[in-house]
Amino acid sequence: MFEGLRFNHWKTSLDDSGIVTLALDRAHSSVNAISREVLDELGQIVERLAIEKPVGVLLHSAKANGFAVGADIKEFVEYARQGSVLENIQNGQRVFEALARLPCPTVAVVHGACMGGGTELILACRQRIAADDEKTRIGLPEVMLGIHPGWGGSARLPRLIGAPEALPVMLTGKALSARKAKSLGVVDRLARPDELMAEARALLRHPYARPFAQRTTAWITNTWLARQILAPMVIKQAAAKVRKEHYPAPFALIEVWKRGGSNIQQRLKLEARSVAKLAETSTARNLIRIFFLQERLKGQGSGIDAGIHHVHVVGAGVMGGDIAAWAAFKGFDVTLQDREMTFIQPALDRARALYEKKLKTPEKVEETRKRLRADVEGAGVAQADLAIEAIFENPAAKEALYAAIEPQLSNSNGILATNTSSIPLDELRKSLHAPQRFLGLHFFNPVAQMPLVEVVRHDRLDPSIEKRAMAFCKALGKLPVAVKGTPGFLVNRILMPYLLEALRLYNEGIPGPVLDKEAKAFGMPMGPIELADTVGLDVCASVGKELAPFLGLELPPGLEEKLEAGKRGKKDGQGLYTWQEGKPQKPQVDPDYTPPPDLRDRMILSMVNEAVACLGDGVVDDADLLDAGVIFGTGFAPFRGGPIQFVRDEGTEKIHQKLEALAKRYGERFTPKNGWDHPALKSQAEFEMAVAG
Repeated sequence: MFEGLRFNHWKTSLDDSGIVTLALDRAHSSVNAISREVLDELGQIVERLAIEKPVGVLLHSAKANGFAVGADIKEFVEYARQGSVLENIQNGQRVFEALARLPCPTVAVVHGACMGGGTELILACRQRIAADDEKTRIGLPEVMLGIHPGWGGSARLPRLIGAPEALPVMLTGKALSARKAKSLGVVDRLARPDELMAEARALLRHPYARPFAQRTTAWITNTWLARQILAPMVIKQAAAKVRKEHYPAPFALIEVWKRGGSNIQQRLKLEARSVAKLAETSTARNLIRIFFLQERLKGQGSGIDAGIHHVHVVGAGVMGGDIAAWAAFKGFDVTLQDREMTFIQPALDRARALYEKKLKTPEKVEETRKRLRADVEGAGVAQADLAIEAIFENPAAKEALYAAIEPQLSNSNGILATNTSSIPLDELRKSLHAPQRFLGLHFFNPVAQMPLVEVVRHDRLDPSIEKRAMAFCKALGKLPVAVKGTPGFLVNRILMPYLLEALRLYNEGIPGPVLDKEAKAFGMPMGPIELADTVGLDVCASVGKELAPFLGLELPPGLEEKLEAGKRGKKDGQGLYTWQEGKPQKPQVDPDYTPPPDLRDRMILSMVNEAVACLGDGVVDDADLLDAGVIFGTGFAPFRGGPIQFVRDEGTEKIHQKLEALAKRYGERFTPKNGWDHPALKSQAEFEMAVAG
């Protein structure tokens, strides 16, 4: 059937029954990313199939790790630079539509990850079967890149499973498990992994008849009237989560669906034009940049054996207990030490609650729970490959603990780590016998949710230990960024000026809800007053005392009085706000109140100025890592690409002048710090020219 045709990325075969099997196997790649070459070869294959008319076609992946990770994002970036996004989107649509129009049955066979363009590829097949396995994940995550599905995803999925089910899949970008995909109708059958291809052949011979109710729902919810009624409701839901000016893709997707009629060609045309327009936005550019930064952080621990199996954590407070719980969840044997069992038990209770939430069966919960053991006596240190200190922020107490546990680390390759959030490691390592095996592993609260871990360096650290720590973070599913061990490291050093300035404004009489609203209008996920209460005013005061002298700042008055009254924030139910059932009860603000025009600049530029200082001081290896650390550690407006990218986009001179004006008006804390002459602060075009040069 394919005589004379040679393919680099597809394997083809024809069996005696007349069934053609197409296996996607992108050359020179460990995963299937759908490139222009992959599409062009598929186009040739489909053209031949349309002529030959086989009994049926099975389409699967030859990669053991999954079906397809989606479109080749590097190519997409290049198309955006060349202004050829529309043409390339239309090309992919043509290929998939030709596949959808084949006169024979087609079955997509899915295992592992099936994302983005991979999901759009399987939607172009008549039927879909997936491996009934935890590793199977099917999704359309394009909104996370500032765009939306462009190869027919928005045109086909609502018509397949109904708009009320399809739109959330595309608007959130969250992947579906195999069973969830089956229950929604995204896939028609599930099969055991070892029986997947055999069951796919059976499905090809005996197609699955979709239930009448499912077909009816899919039709009714896509009629013109339903689209006009549902679209405003979905827009309102989207607007409650993100701002259109910050993240236009969800709103563009809803508009494409609303305007799309019964003709698939019309729907595809709307979809392609919308994606091409979104590709030109700074949001898409910055979110795609963040995607690559995330991949870079993920890759830092690759190809390295951490040599860590047993983890011993000292300090069963919120941070230590949750670090221990997460390590056990990720498969490590963990011992958790504190002075008495009464301090450890709450951590074990939180761990059980986490496992019950994350794991599906009591057997898995119990298996995971057994990996986390209380250890009041600290006997686990002797067997540990990694010991993590997570006690309170007091240098003398930490040094005393190291003196006690370092001699017990019998493993000659054992690593001693601290979870300190702000104390310089050059100070903490002074009395150690093996400082080369000591470093910081600074997790963020809540540990189960926050992706970043700062791997903190000092002047005596062995580089091989740093690499093993990176690999350990990767095994935990975290994103590691190596930082210099100066006060506050990266994230807290940049975050603290922002929080302290917000608290200063609060003391000046600016209502907390106004400050929070301004920060969220900039793009922060949570306002600074709510954040201070959430983190804990005691933590803010502790870190603030450590960092304020180094940063040339002062703790705002009134904080100590709050703490003395037992008002630490969310955990006490009282702080800057009153909290009920975990939510802040923010006071009403006079609707006629007008905030000062420089309010946002005072908060945001405090953070930006310190980010530039970190760049100048070499706290991280480069500007990209700085932006990644701040985004994944603080939630800094992702669509802005990080503080350094924000400066590039706004203009270095413009931000510098704003800081100088603020310094004249409010004091030297706003004086531009060292680092503003760093080459990474050039505009994007200037920076790329400098790098190329």
